[in-house]
Amino acid sequence: MLGDRLKALRTGRGLTLRQLSERTGLSVSMLSQIESGAADPSLGSLRTLANVFEASIATLFSDPDAPNVHISRPGSRHKLIAGDAGYAYERLTPGRGDLEVLHADIPPGLSSSPHPWAHPSTECAFVVRGRLVVEVGAERVEIGAGESVTFDSREPHRYINESAEPTEIIIAVTPPSP
Repeated sequence: MLGDRLKALRTGRGLTLRQLSERTGLSVSMLSQIESGAADPSLGSLRTLANVFEASIATLFSDPDAPNVHISRPGSRHKLIAGDAGYAYERLTPGRGDLEVLHADIPPGLSSSPHPWAHPSTECAFVVRGRLVVEVGAERVEIGAGESVTFDSREPHRYINESAEPTEIIIAVTPPSP
């Protein structure tokens, strides 16, 4: 569980919630809620926490006891809030650090981030329904249901739903990174 992992990292470094709050700019109450599992952090908050612990976001989710066979069920998945975008990604994979698969419903007019950003991975986005605009470096492509795009995530990128309908996507990232 993410909260348990964050608490272990914090206490392992001898930090109090207040000290971690000072280093991250996140409130003590928010950090406490994340550790207890009562709140899902945004991707921005996860990046901030990962930087403080000098780790990747994947490390925050790593679970050395992850089973060889993992079942992902609705209602029990970790969620990653897409900043202020108004939607969340659901993690479909366990935290083993080798592969991350995410599911999201992007509401009309929203994007994965205000600006493209990069990380050292390979990424594949598959559109389940709707249309998706993908910006990768200087390229801009639009794909529809049943289509996918794969790219080097070291190029700044983001996903945009410019349509009037929700867009459902599945994203695979390997290796997972912030």
